[in-house]
Amino acid sequence: MSLVDHLEELRRRIIISVAAILVATLAAFFLADPLLNVLLLPSGGLQLKAFGIMDGFMIKWHIALYAGIVVAFPVWAYHVYSFISPGLMEHERRAIFPALGGSLVLFVIGSIFGYYLLWGMIRVLIELFPPQVEFLPAADAYISFVVFFLLSCGLAFQLPTLLILLVRLRLLTSKTLRKQRRVAYFALFVFAEIITPVADPIVAPLTVMVPLLLLYELSIFVARRIEAGRKKNLSKEVVATMKARGLQ
Repeated sequence: MSLVDHLEELRRRIIISVAAILVATLAAFFLADPLLNVLLLPSGGLQLKAFGIMDGFMIKWHIALYAGIVVAFPVWAYHVYSFISPGLMEHERRAIFPALGGSLVLFVIGSIFGYYLLWGMIRVLIELFPPQVEFLPAADAYISFVVFFLLSCGLAFQLPTLLILLVRLRLLTSKTLRKQRRVAYFALFVFAEIITPVADPIVAPLTVMVPLLLLYELSIFVARRIEAGRKKNLSKEVVATMKARGLQ
């Protein structure tokens, strides 16, 4: 394909992806009220406040947009993959496509895990207000905080997908993952500290960090299995080659 053809294909796939997100966002807009009820459940009955005439529309729009991007993930992820796949080797295509499905599953699991943590986290944050301060929970601030935390947990659970993909592309090895355990553990702890804005600097971050450590160790296990299978296949190819030469 020429450069113009590539640009035309890129434009077409962007239009389709954006259209899918907009359709999903429009559908989610009419479900914004029940979605907001779900986001409010961990708060224990907070009555959110709005301070601008446009806040009602913007609140629903933000909720719908976040939901639309997630719901339309299979569409826009497929078009991203389809656009880059012609430039990939066969083994690279075989590695990336299954990773898309695993990525979606892990994102959902991570978001559910984050939603579970919110029940205790929000209660702790509210109790931190001194009695001299009246807490007026702004709707925009609350929704931004909840969505940020859920997205952060969902993205954090992408760790195995990323590491296993790099192993399958031969850009990373299980040996490297084992050698860099301390660095990885420290990085995961720092990440957990950032996304858990509570006064307790140990227990709350550890609650987020523990499943991430388990996912990291799971990635090492899967990486070793991939490398073992790769060596086994290589041995079979060598034996087949030697037999073929012997027959000649």
